[in-house]
Amino acid sequence: MSFSAKVKSEICRVAEYPREESLAIISAIMKVSGTLMLGSHKSFSFRVSTENPAIARLLFKLLKESFGIHSKLMVKKSNSLKKNNIYMVVIDEKMGAKDLLLEVGVMIECDGIITLNYSIPEFVLKDDNIKRAYIKGAFLGGGSISNPEKTYHLEFVTHNVDYAKELSALINKYGINSKVIQRKSSYIIYIKEGEQIVDLLNIVGAHSSLLFFENIRIMKEMRNNVNRLVNCETANLSKTVNAAVRQIESIKLISSTIGLNRLPKNLRDIAELRLSYPDESLKDLGEMLNPPVGKSGVNHRLRRIEKIASEIRNEQY
Repeated sequence: MSFSAKVKSEICRVAEYPREESLAIISAIMKVSGTLMLGSHKSFSFRVSTENPAIARLLFKLLKESFGIHSKLMVKKSNSLKKNNIYMVVIDEKMGAKDLLLEVGVMIECDGIITLNYSIPEFVLKDDNIKRAYIKGAFLGGGSISNPEKTYHLEFVTHNVDYAKELSALINKYGINSKVIQRKSSYIIYIKEGEQIVDLLNIVGAHSSLLFFENIRIMKEMRNNVNRLVNCETANLSKTVNAAVRQIESIKLISSTIGLNRLPKNLRDIAELRLSYPDESLKDLGEMLNPPVGKSGVNHRLRRIEKIASEIRNEQY
């Protein structure tokens, strides 16, 4: 089972919802994953399809408890290569599909004309718990989340740009920075920041998945910090080794041309120490001098030696 399916199954385990929260969940699921089907004599029915049996069971349960609707629950094989089961919850006109769609805000009636409603229903906006329930339903119906061990990505798939912008704005009221993009004929609300995905999981009530996500995020952050430290130390070590090699080459050049005896005593002392201890740090070399010299003092003397060697090279060429 994918991480996304585990999150949805966890959300569906909540046993009871107040009626208005149930309405919000049903409304969002129907809005993002429902299909309106027209029949003869202007009759119509509504179908919600999902590959997750827990979502189908939840929707069936909420319809029964909140509306007394005993919807049809059907199963068929997917046409995709995975051959997964597709679970369909169907409500026809005899079951009260029209009244249901009007009450949950999927459809609206104006002057006797019934049309699809591409906005979030007004009743959702009046209470924080109802808002959270609506986001939960939208995630169940059209959301997905990547395995945090691979990447941080959570998205909602919708089919109307205005609705996508409204849903994004609703999500962003909780301090989340979701964005909307178009992907073929769909409109995607996506979140890529790990910390904000954690916030969204908290909103939809997936607390066990949230803890798992956080553990993975902490481990990845620790690994990244360790890698940065190792890379930094490796780079510093490489610089130290390269500097030591360069200094020794300069000292040997001076020794073979003008001789170390021509150098001032302070430069000659550090040159001889560097030749004797090629692997020692500047700090350790400074402590071997009498009197001891700090790291910056040693570095200054070695730079003077390299400058003398550079002048000798220029004279040779």
